[in-house]
Amino acid sequence: QVQLVESRGGLVQPGGSLRLSCAASGFTSGVIFSKYYMSWYRQAPGKERELVATIASGGGTTTYADSAKGRFTISRDNAKDTVYLQMNSLKVEDTAVYYCNAALYGFGSLLHTYWGQGTQVTVSS
Repeated sequence: QVQLVESRGGLVQPGGSLRLSCAASGFTSGVIFSKYYMSWYRQAPGKERELVATIASGGGTTTYADSAKGRFTISRDNAKDTVYLQMNSLKVEDTAVYYCNAALYGFGSLLHTYWGQGTQVTVSS
């Protein structure tokens, strides 16, 4: 069973920076971390969970929500089975629980998806 463990978030002042990490483990059947698309989602109180950023299995392609473009950077280290989210110029509206997601695709379909437990990021002065 794949497990995703996010690093602790925290309290950051507006304009500050924070880096989240998500360590993956439990891969079996020869399917390794590098095969998974990795994403960060977030969910603010009273709102639906939204996609923040995705990095492709090969690591070369990244996509971002409009709210994250130019401020957040997603990256991965396949040697460490870890994905990162560098968040700069944080705003109060970035306050949310951030979730790590792993998705494995095959034959044009989603085969498996896993979620981390979530980590709270609070941006406040």
